[in-house]
Amino acid sequence: MNRSYLFAPGHNEKLLARVFDAGADAVMLDLEDAVPEHAKDTARDMVADVLTRRRAWVRINATGSAWCQADLDAVGEHAMGIRIPKTESPEDVEWVSRRAPGKPLICAIESARGVLAAPEIAAGPDVSHLAMGGVDLRRDLNAGDGDMATLYVRSHLVLASRAAGIGPPIDSVYPHLANEPGLQAEARFARSLGFFGKSAIHPCQLAMIHQAFTPSQAEVEWARDVLAAFDSVGGGAARLSSGEFIDLPVAERARRVLVNASDRADPSALPAPG
Repeated sequence: MNRSYLFAPGHNEKLLARVFDAGADAVMLDLEDAVPEHAKDTARDMVADVLTRRRAWVRINATGSAWCQADLDAVGEHAMGIRIPKTESPEDVEWVSRRAPGKPLICAIESARGVLAAPEIAAGPDVSHLAMGGVDLRRDLNAGDGDMATLYVRSHLVLASRAAGIGPPIDSVYPHLANEPGLQAEARFARSLGFFGKSAIHPCQLAMIHQAFTPSQAEVEWARDVLAAFDSVGGGAARLSSGEFIDLPVAERARRVLVNASDRADPSALPAPG
């Protein structure tokens, strides 16, 4: 799974040239909010050209619009996947899926309507993830800053994703580039609720995002200890030296930690089993 999705406006030639070398796990080329109306056609042509050489996701314009149809005609074939902005219904998903069959879809939840429809959206064809569009969502809900303002929404998206059997939701961008502690706290909070991955608007945010969504050495060591103790009793209940009681659900969580760690690290750097 991707820890980071770095956005780049589709009409900015300089950023399109740089974004692929910035170190993000995934690149998101934007045809929507970051592109002014007068540059929509230019952005679409530039992104379509880039996709013939590089792999990237594309955020299209609003579902059902004339721009959206043109976006899918231009980039649907070569994009790694499509991010649908402001998704509010399963019909939005089906509209895109019919025009880009088989493409993985990230559905951005950015309004009250989208939040309430999240379970049906998550179950739509080709949906791989929900994503929280925090900036638009706060505006729609008239909500303030801080994690508590979006706690319900985040938890709801985690539950909807899990119930639909898709990947965990992706967290919103953090718009304050100079506030690294704030970015770190928000990313860690999202991960603690069951999110995995976060959108980024600048390469300077990537290191902090990657750190937040990569298991720490302490987490890896805990996971190793859990599995060693679990296996030592033949897959039954056991107790760690710390006093923590473990059973099958804890072991499964530990395995997930090691999978995420092995995706990002040299296996020789991980603690040896036992």
